[in-house]
Amino acid sequence: MRQKAQIMDEAALNRAVTRISHEILERNKGAENLVLVGIRRRGEPLARSIQGNINKNEGIRPPCGSIDIRFYRDDLSPLAEEPTVRQAQLPFSVTGRDVILVDDVLYTGRTARAAIEAVFSCGRPRSIQLAVLVDRGHRELPIRADFVGKNLPTSHSELVEVRLPEFDGETGVFLMEPEKD
Repeated sequence: MRQKAQIMDEAALNRAVTRISHEILERNKGAENLVLVGIRRRGEPLARSIQGNINKNEGIRPPCGSIDIRFYRDDLSPLAEEPTVRQAQLPFSVTGRDVILVDDVLYTGRTARAAIEAVFSCGRPRSIQLAVLVDRGHRELPIRADFVGKNLPTSHSELVEVRLPEFDGETGVFLMEPEKD
């Protein structure tokens, strides 16, 4: 894959996360009942950024954790003949709470569906809301994000790459396309 375009630089990404944080607070009338759950990998640092923004604005630091949804996916081949299914674990209870799932890119909806299933394996939340940095379309399931940093129409052959310092040493959102022969 080669880089076709830079969609967001560090400043634009930070503004989008700040806006998402404000929208979460507005929709939920504050942060008292919120918990943030980042979908591994890039959803984790995005969730922590939202947590920091909420703390700065409300003086409340909502619990923040992450889940690995690999064992909840319906579109991945089994890892073994009889794979071990592990229940998701969070360092706090989700029962009766408003869970904000955080991910970098929303595409088919399968990751979000798996994350919802993982959250329900931890308890029964009052609500689950989805926050994504980029919504690129092409849904295969009836799932939509409640909070979106940027809507970005793409083709199926393109890839949206979110780069974060924790994993990539830089910050930004890039549109990638297949190499031309």
